[in-house]
Amino acid sequence: MTTNPSSDEAGSACLRLDGELTIYRAAELKPVLLDAVRRSPAPCIDLSGVSEIDTAGVQLLLLARREAASLARTLQLGTPSDAVREAFGLFELALDAPAEAAAAA
Repeated sequence: MTTNPSSDEAGSACLRLDGELTIYRAAELKPVLLDAVRRSPAPCIDLSGVSEIDTAGVQLLLLARREAASLARTLQLGTPSDAVREAFGLFELALDAPAEAAAAA
């Protein structure tokens, strides 16, 4: 998996994830995701390049969302791939839900 910074239309930095977002990469990606959330006033993660995601990957995204909420920020999970949409649908989680709603699920 590669991680690449990109910019959205407003010029905000958006971290792009490519490849697998699975248990095999969770330890590697956790500090990268949390650092991106902590550094940006409007954190964004582009998920269009995620080819596979498992429960560890979903948990990692929910952790990043909670971290953003603890900093009074909203994490945008942008352009989810089909794999990401399918996983969030399987767990009945909304991709654009605030951290409080995700924690209650």
